[in-house]
Amino acid sequence: MKYTQLLLFIILISCKGQNSESMEHQYTNDLINETSPYLLQHAHNPVNWNAWNENTLAKAKDENKLMLISVGYSACHWCHVMEHESFEDTLVAQVMNANFINIKIDREERPDVDQVYMNAVQLMTGSGGWPLNAIALPDGRPVWGGTYFKKDQWIDALEQISKLYVENPEKLYEYADKLEQGIKSLDVVERNTDDPVFEKPYIEEAIKNWSKQFDTNLGGMNRAPKFMMPNNYHFLLRYAYQNNDKALMEFVNLTLTKMAYGGVFDQIGGGFSRYAVDTKWHVPHFEKMLYDNGQLVSLYADAYLITKNKLYKDIVTETLAYIKHDMTTKNGAFYSAFDADSNTPEGELEEGAFYVWNKEDIKTHIGDDFKLFSDYYNINSYGLWEHGNYVLIRKDDDASIIKKHQITQAVLDQKKSSWKKTLLKVRNQRAKPRLDDKTLTSWNAIMLKGYVDAYRVFGDANYLTSAEKNAAFIINNQLREDGGLYHNYKNGKGSINGYLEDYALTIDAFIALYENTLNEKWINASRDLANYIFDYFFDEQSSMFYFTSNSDASLVSRSIDYRDNVIPASNSIMAKNLFKLSHYFDNEHYSNTAMAMLNNVKPEMQAYPSGYSNWFDLMLNYVQPYYEVAIVGANAKQKIVELNKTYIPNKLIAGSISENNMPLLENRYNPEETLIYVCVNKACKLPVSEVTKAIKLLKE
Repeated sequence: MKYTQLLLFIILISCKGQNSESMEHQYTNDLINETSPYLLQHAHNPVNWNAWNENTLAKAKDENKLMLISVGYSACHWCHVMEHESFEDTLVAQVMNANFINIKIDREERPDVDQVYMNAVQLMTGSGGWPLNAIALPDGRPVWGGTYFKKDQWIDALEQISKLYVENPEKLYEYADKLEQGIKSLDVVERNTDDPVFEKPYIEEAIKNWSKQFDTNLGGMNRAPKFMMPNNYHFLLRYAYQNNDKALMEFVNLTLTKMAYGGVFDQIGGGFSRYAVDTKWHVPHFEKMLYDNGQLVSLYADAYLITKNKLYKDIVTETLAYIKHDMTTKNGAFYSAFDADSNTPEGELEEGAFYVWNKEDIKTHIGDDFKLFSDYYNINSYGLWEHGNYVLIRKDDDASIIKKHQITQAVLDQKKSSWKKTLLKVRNQRAKPRLDDKTLTSWNAIMLKGYVDAYRVFGDANYLTSAEKNAAFIINNQLREDGGLYHNYKNGKGSINGYLEDYALTIDAFIALYENTLNEKWINASRDLANYIFDYFFDEQSSMFYFTSNSDASLVSRSIDYRDNVIPASNSIMAKNLFKLSHYFDNEHYSNTAMAMLNNVKPEMQAYPSGYSNWFDLMLNYVQPYYEVAIVGANAKQKIVELNKTYIPNKLIAGSISENNMPLLENRYNPEETLIYVCVNKACKLPVSEVTKAIKLLKE
């Protein structure tokens, strides 16, 4: 065999069996071994990315190199921009690889790590966001950070810090000491030794201050961008209803209507985007997150129960249809998110490309209905976005459209249904946004609760089936033999030790599932998970819960998550859980802990009520009567369905169709009839057999 032929033969043999993935790409780094779609997106960057793990952290210490920690998530638009501009650039990669141990983090997988470096960046710069970029000493303590950087800024900053670390490292260590103290101070919650006094005027004053920020024309807060913040409106809805505050109720309904009319709601395919960039809820940041949609289903379901507004029912129906079709796995789990960006026909990634329409497209597909369609969805200056593209938005209610076009509601409904089917079919031929197909226990629990709430309000058995299937998924896949939860699920396997949010949200969902099915499996699982977190997460000194388990590797700081955000704080959810569980199991420790937790955050609540709305919701349970409703007898489930047709937020339900030794049910079974016991503060009124009489007792 000739030399050249032999050489070719050797090359072919050596290549045979190599990963075809690595042959297709010029670069492959350690992220190729991860399961997170976000991390995998960076697996072929020229940057030598590492995952956050013990080996990577040990490597930084062994080599005495600075760590460059970059945090983002799959649906983050500016994360992708910075990747394209900097992390795919070989010159940038040379600087990063020579001077740093580079670590990429999916913030949704590792919210604990994200929080530490987010706190650091906010202390250093006064603001935060994603992409989040921080530089830390080999021991993990941050010394510098920011969010999005252009390529030249990024290189310049990295070179300066690298030079300082070589020539004057003591300056960085000195700064790290100070910053570490600052980070730790953010995570301290002092035990409030004052007596726990919760009164209505305290809440009234908070809402009065809060209302100065209300946008009474377009709903939401009087600024842009506008986030939906479901828990804010859930609390305000409840407060307005219980206190007959008509002005506040009007504001909440205005907000829910404007959000439903806006482009932030996908008028064709259902489901909500993350937020609107403008004041009229028109142009969204187009990513769709599971946690927004789950919470908004719950919110709109309760709002429907009060108002019987068909719009709210439509929003729930269309959102859950979207979740079922696009975000649900065969085993009943839910995916995490869809990206804001998708490919244009020219193959360029562009934000919103999948969702927007130009006038000619609409004319082609809608045909003779174009004038009516244009009025309904504002194919005019009101609905125009940019580059001749329209984001569908409603301005007028159905009654106005019907009157103007002299048609009936039935005709309009039929046309809307036809339009949506037509445009959805056209849209589905476009390149779809990228899917983040990991499953997070906490976010699944939010969606599970959304399904339970939709079932409670609308009585659709399919919603309950979806809820029970997801609950079974959590129990069968994410619950470990030691009683703990996994946070993440991908490729048939649970991973990452659960965070407080996983436990708090799962308990909340399981309690709701118990109240609607009377299956004690769910209330007992809630109690067992609560006991687990007392063992692994509880801080005896403050009576609060840490975000991470005491079995997790320590970070710069161990945070206590207590300020409500787009998702309520895990501590506020947990305090509400313990309040309920204390009633179910007559457990004084649960009760005392819930009260102490609320008392701890009370000093901060009035100054920034939107950041404590879930705590205020708990406070209402102490300020106004909170009822235990025990329903016992053969027809208990039917009576619960009937009871749930009325909005009563200040109650919990326990029930059984047979003898039961749960504290609220013990010695209350009567084989002859189904009785409803209405109790408050461990004092019960005479049992009644009719739901209407029970509701009257609950409204006295």
